[in-house]
Amino acid sequence: MTGPHPDRHASATDPSVGELMTRLSEQTSRLVRDELALAQIELRDTAKQSGKGAGLLSGAAVLALFGLGAAIATAIIALALVLPLWASALIVTAVVFIVAGLLGLRGRNETQKVSPTPERTVSNVKLDVEEVQEARHRDHTR
Repeated sequence: MTGPHPDRHASATDPSVGELMTRLSEQTSRLVRDELALAQIELRDTAKQSGKGAGLLSGAAVLALFGLGAAIATAIIALALVLPLWASALIVTAVVFIVAGLLGLRGRNETQKVSPTPERTVSNVKLDVEEVQEARHRDHTR
């Protein structure tokens, strides 16, 4: 009584190498498309948030500019009560430029903190590569 060998029966239902390669290609393509879609969503969300913040900052800057002009004129007039007009204008101008320089340095430091890299996507791709490498290693050891 020689029946079919258990290994032969299992290999008849196992997919062929060609089918496995086709599946791998399809799954890799799907994975790449999904990761690109995630990167696109991340970048769009970042751009949307940055644009909203920039719009609000621009509105605030315009209003602050008008207020600053009025405050500068007030400071010059107040100093002109105890100093010559030219001296009070010079002092106020120097203070305005010093404050502008400090704000510019702070703004530059803040913009340098922004990362243009889609961090979640990079992390996911690294995990995907590790997973594929582990699966390949497991398949080769069988």
